[in-house]
Amino acid sequence: MKAHSLHGHLDALLLAVLEGDTLHGYAIIEALKARSGGTLDLPTGTIYPALRRLERAGHVESEWSTVNGRDRRTYRLTGAGRHALAGERASWAELSGTIARFLGG
Repeated sequence: MKAHSLHGHLDALLLAVLEGDTLHGYAIIEALKARSGGTLDLPTGTIYPALRRLERAGHVESEWSTVNGRDRRTYRLTGAGRHALAGERASWAELSGTIARFLGG
């Protein structure tokens, strides 16, 4: 799946991935790939700008840490990020329900 197909949904996916853990960028990319069954194999040039945007919005915090002897920036969800994720989930439920009325069986 191409990054442009996720327009408007990438931030919600990133918030969901960070909901349960503090992760560094590559681990976020791998989590997206794993949870999507390999469908979401997004480049760093897509993920890192989105993480910076979420950080500026106050939905994500980051800090430098050492992981396996390497310095990496790790990201975690904030309280505002949890609130934003709840809103994204509600919006998604409404949107997917509406579309299913047209396209569903």
